[in-house]
Amino acid sequence: MHSNDIQSRLADFPEHQPRPAGAPLPLAGIRVVDFTHFIAGPLATMILADMGAEVIKVEAIGQGDAYRYYPPAHPDDPTLGGPYLWCNRNKQSIALDLKSAEGQQIARELIADADVVAENFSTGVMERLGLGYEALKAQNPRLVYASVSAYGREGAFADRLGFDPIAQVESGFVSMNGYADREGVRALSPVMDISTAMMAGNAILGALMARERHGIGQQVDVALFDNAVLMTGYASVQHLFSGEEPQRHGNTSPDTCPSGVFHASDGAFYINCGNSKIFQRLMTQVVERPDLAAAPEYATPKDRIARREELFAILGQAFARQPWSHWQPRMRAAAIPCGQVRSVGQALRSPEAVERRLVSRVAHPQHGWVPNVASPIRYSATPVADPVAAPDIGQHTEQILRDRLGYSAERIAALAQAGAIDTAKAR
Repeated sequence: MHSNDIQSRLADFPEHQPRPAGAPLPLAGIRVVDFTHFIAGPLATMILADMGAEVIKVEAIGQGDAYRYYPPAHPDDPTLGGPYLWCNRNKQSIALDLKSAEGQQIARELIADADVVAENFSTGVMERLGLGYEALKAQNPRLVYASVSAYGREGAFADRLGFDPIAQVESGFVSMNGYADREGVRALSPVMDISTAMMAGNAILGALMARERHGIGQQVDVALFDNAVLMTGYASVQHLFSGEEPQRHGNTSPDTCPSGVFHASDGAFYINCGNSKIFQRLMTQVVERPDLAAAPEYATPKDRIARREELFAILGQAFARQPWSHWQPRMRAAAIPCGQVRSVGQALRSPEAVERRLVSRVAHPQHGWVPNVASPIRYSATPVADPVAAPDIGQHTEQILRDRLGYSAERIAALAQAGAIDTAKAR
């Protein structure tokens, strides 16, 4: 892969359209000190950064966030992996040696007037660094201290490490997905990390709102496993009602019919017939079989589920006669929930993604253009911040120490000489 290849691919996408000049930001003035790494923590703090919070990402000298190195990396910068770029925009980076007394002191000074601390180290690490909640609460009672962990910060499993695939398998999520004749499969997308990040972002916002109303900060505890159990969806309550374990049904819904993947003459698409009215519109307005819409053997969802195989066979034969370009407008006109089965690349370039301006290119000080996938949050009065590419390791160290903490050039140089900080400018 060459840098020119990336620039060529990005030419397909528009330059980011700036937000209205002078529009306020929803979290302007909120300060976040971010000790998180990998996905669940950084994505949560990026949500806050997108809303206008000042997010200072604390990274280890030299190495930085280990997620920087997940492939593929930018061909001109091994520290700028695509996955890292995806979940770290709109942040500043300060590189500290948190094992040194000087590095810990700088962290405490940053936290002294911060609104939020976010961390996802192994349980006990922040306490050993003198940066646990109880220690910081004494100096900043209004602090919201958010911990993202595998199994929570207290209890018999607080020491366990956990990543997205572990949460998927232990929550039962994997057992539900795939086909009945083989082992369950994990979602390739890190759905547990992403949803945990959303939960953590919501939890932090709720704690900030509670602080405004009650005048106190608090600790926020969001566990990957807890969230993963929630992500099994209503299957959890179905099991508690019936005592039965969810079965794997591939792409076919066990709860509605006909819901699943069908094939036009030129490709696959999905239909979700969530109720009888949708089924009747599908039969009368799309496949022109009003007789089936009125047939008593297909009258109720339960009836259709019992005859799923024969119903799928009828629809499969009908859909195979025409291309997707024939069926899609007919189903749209009939208000049938449906969608083409796409690859990721097709989705990014789809008419829907273009219409919603989901993918754009943003300027990078060293690498020309880099890709940006937009936040799904749309505010009418306080639009989210314009995207700034994820920072280099320690890119803002000198700026933060000088402008935020009032350090002199001499003091910064002495700290760099001692190895407590890294003042490397952007490469």
